[in-house]
Amino acid sequence: MLFTENVLVALAGLKANIMRSLLTMLGIIIGIASVIAIMTVGNSITLIVNSTMQGLGANNLQVGVMQKSTDDKDDKDDSGMNYGSGYVREMRDEDKISKDMLLSFKEEFSDDVKYILIDESVDDYYSPSKVTENGKTAKTRIVGYNRDYMEFNDKEILAGRGFIQQDFTEGKAVCMVSDKLVDRLYKGNKDAVLGKEIEVTRPDGSFYDFYVVGVYEYVAEQFTFGESDNPTTELMVPLNCARRINHNLNKGFDYVMVVTSVNTDNNTFVKTVRDYFNVNFYSRNDAYEIAAISMDSMMEKMNTMISMIQVALSVIAGISLVVGGIGVMNIMLVSITERTKEIGTRKALGATNASIRLQFITESVVICVIGGIIGIFFGIGLGMVAVKLMGYDAAVSVSSIVIAVAFSMAIGIFFGYYPANKAAKLNPIDALRYE
Repeated sequence: MLFTENVLVALAGLKANIMRSLLTMLGIIIGIASVIAIMTVGNSITLIVNSTMQGLGANNLQVGVMQKSTDDKDDKDDSGMNYGSGYVREMRDEDKISKDMLLSFKEEFSDDVKYILIDESVDDYYSPSKVTENGKTAKTRIVGYNRDYMEFNDKEILAGRGFIQQDFTEGKAVCMVSDKLVDRLYKGNKDAVLGKEIEVTRPDGSFYDFYVVGVYEYVAEQFTFGESDNPTTELMVPLNCARRINHNLNKGFDYVMVVTSVNTDNNTFVKTVRDYFNVNFYSRNDAYEIAAISMDSMMEKMNTMISMIQVALSVIAGISLVVGGIGVMNIMLVSITERTKEIGTRKALGATNASIRLQFITESVVICVIGGIIGIFFGIGLGMVAVKLMGYDAAVSVSSIVIAVAFSMAIGIFFGYYPANKAAKLNPIDALRYE
């Protein structure tokens, strides 16, 4: 009952001095709002990154050729890669992953390996090619894919067909274009582009002709901001077609993506992959070796990095909570000075030091909790606005709200204890004489 009375007394005091109370809470409100907003944005980014990585395939392994260390010590990270400061030599074709290596690898681990994804871009990411038709121009990027990649990616074909085995084997100059390109150049008439030979002009002025066999549905990339009415879409071609354009047809690969079976433990298999290539194909290579890393470990690293940034920013934002706590302590000291006679009267009537201390700690906690609740609403609002401006859905952390309320109470207790203890130790006779 005493606690309930103390809360009611605290609320009555806040109501009697509304402006002073709000100014006292301001530091708490700003601090809690900042922390909640940062946590909301951080959680949303984490979900976006995880969703993107999952879309790429959670059970994927990245396998690539990397330079060996030139240091005497053999320091490796969890990708199995040596890191050294020296430069050995340029990569040669014999250093790359050959088709025979991949065939041997897939045959050796047929139960674990579902797909080996290979792609090769003809255009630079920031310098796309263009297709001009009917007085309009569409931006496009020529990208070649192998059969496994097309099966794994499973683009929705809106018209025509996908690539057949002969297209992949012979590297035919056939292509699939996006519905966005068709909308821009052919007013959405897919029949007008199917079976048509289109000319693609590259930034250097060279051009290539491709026979259109299909139209696929364009899906914007996860981190695309401010999508225009003329986005750069992929002009998909068979891998060997892209490699012929790049004069890489008979060369090996720097990097491939391995999609493992559902029942495969990637954390174990990633080491098996490294050992298989390095023992069987790279043991005598003086400069290069195979590095492999799982998407799971990449997700963990990125989540850890985002969490560290969240914590760092929250600590910086939390400085205002300390300032707010000092403000609470200051106003409680002022309140005690104003209510010295009231304290003296209560002690004269038999109130114990503990009850006086509890009364003022309760008032301090009530101020901080109300400020914290207001800050939570402001923080959620700011976080949601920030995430919406990025073009994504907000993910509010319930745990951060619980922590914020608990932290507000802790601040109230910590910064309210000194004034409360000072009030509890007042001599009742001196308090009654205070003017």
